[in-house]
Amino acid sequence: MEKRIRSIRELDFKPRGPVRSSPEDWRDQFIYQLLIDRFDSRDENIPAFDPDKAQRGRDPDEGRRFQGGTLKGITRRLDYIKGLGCTAIWVTPPFKQRQDDTGSYHGYAAQDFLAIDPRFGTTVDLVELVKQAHARDMYVVVDIVVNHAGDVFRYKEDSTPYRGGEPYEFGAWHKNGGDVVQGDPGPDDAVWPVELQTPEAFKRKGAIQDLGKASADETVDGDFFSLKDLDTNNPAVVEALIAIYKHWIAAADIDGYRIDTVKHVEPQFLARFCNAIHEYALKIGKRNFILFGEIIGDDDLLHRYVGNNGPALGTEGWFPRLDAALDFPLYGMLDETIKGKGKCDDLRKRYEHFRQYYRDLCHASQYYVTFIDNHDQSHRPYRRFMHAEGDARVAVSGIGFVLTNLGIPCLYYGTEQGFDGGGDHDSFVREAMFGGKWGAFETTGVHFFNPEHPIYRGIAKVAAIRRDNPALRYGRVYFREIRYGGGEFAFPEGGQCTLAFSRILDTEEVLVVFNLSGSPREDDIVVGGRQLSPGTRMVDLMNGGEEHVVEKTDEGTAFVKLRLDAHAIAILGKAPQ
Repeated sequence: MEKRIRSIRELDFKPRGPVRSSPEDWRDQFIYQLLIDRFDSRDENIPAFDPDKAQRGRDPDEGRRFQGGTLKGITRRLDYIKGLGCTAIWVTPPFKQRQDDTGSYHGYAAQDFLAIDPRFGTTVDLVELVKQAHARDMYVVVDIVVNHAGDVFRYKEDSTPYRGGEPYEFGAWHKNGGDVVQGDPGPDDAVWPVELQTPEAFKRKGAIQDLGKASADETVDGDFFSLKDLDTNNPAVVEALIAIYKHWIAAADIDGYRIDTVKHVEPQFLARFCNAIHEYALKIGKRNFILFGEIIGDDDLLHRYVGNNGPALGTEGWFPRLDAALDFPLYGMLDETIKGKGKCDDLRKRYEHFRQYYRDLCHASQYYVTFIDNHDQSHRPYRRFMHAEGDARVAVSGIGFVLTNLGIPCLYYGTEQGFDGGGDHDSFVREAMFGGKWGAFETTGVHFFNPEHPIYRGIAKVAAIRRDNPALRYGRVYFREIRYGGGEFAFPEGGQCTLAFSRILDTEEVLVVFNLSGSPREDDIVVGGRQLSPGTRMVDLMNGGEEHVVEKTDEGTAFVKLRLDAHAIAILGKAPQ
């Protein structure tokens, strides 16, 4: 049995073994995001999904319950993840939830921040997962929460909507099983470590009423639904949170944290937290330990947290420096664009807007973790990228974009198997890869770990091209004008079109082209005349090495002529001399 840790005073921040250094540049990585409970149960007797034989039908309530995924299950699937070309995994919080809360399978409602939830496994299991990932030259990022704990206490009043001013009166700690704690709390009761077992550790301002309309004060000070907001103005809480998350680096040699609900946390606290974690990681030999955050907002908001940013609004000199942010602005427009339903021009203008923030667009790409799907839905509640889409090539194009454009690419589990869930609750985008009682495609009891799936193979192919071409990881991005049907060169504006951009690094140019329509297209696409002079041979790395020669118009515009099938991708690099 694991030794139980009750207080941060018991913690030893000396690493438990050899420390693996962090990646030199996180843009070299391809992250695979998964929910521990929904990934793999390690059951050896689950048959593979067969669309012609699988029985359909499941209980909708099962989507809101624990399904049985474990840390050991993830460990045994590392080779499956690596086969996609992914080099890092991001796991949801593994920390102990209220044991009587069957709806906290997601991990974002911690009851004990210094223990692993027994439904997921043990600390030894987390250590082994990281060890086995490192043995495969992979990295592990753990999701953490600094804004709130679980529903660990009740107020004296029955109704507690958010209010400014004086806090609500504390009622009692929750006891495992639904009662209230009388006397000292047990390991499954209240909240742990003991430093958080005081009403003053929580703001107690009541629940946020509308996440989309809440004021800045309500966003930062209110409870996130039933989850209780920690008071990160309290020095004892700050000390505890920093100690907790230093401990997990020491205990498991993890390589980064994804920080949940960043917009709900005081910038002053976040600055102190990030600095403390970065300094500790640096001290023990992790020189590029990544901290990236969930910040749902526009580019102006994201820029306050990443890059060479100025002080956060409303603060005096505080710089809440995250290494990167989840790229929600891209997520908000890429779905419709890749499917030919949005305006390509909006996407191009978004990247032009970056020039307001960054003097060096080569480096700008390190500040964004890009994705087309995730476990939360801010833009299209609640449906996966492939919801109501039957063409596997569309999914490959979506992930192909994040693999070839600016950013640190991230793939949400199940996308590579065509998961297409959608419904009135977030559980519909959190189906179980191992089947369980809440499998994808309305199934139960079948698994979806199929490395021969066309989406899996398509993603792996693009990932391999990215790995072999530094320009696709670090290069500047330039969207390209196209000419269709003998017209003039122009940037595409509508949906059913060809979308093209170049990644340029030093003297190297790689041209990436997407046919966003359901029919074949043939276009002339502008390339950079400095890098690719007329007569230069380019080879399509995606489609069998087909060669294309750079041509020139009478006005001197360099271009290549390219024919693409419906929803196809071409990636053209300069042919070897």
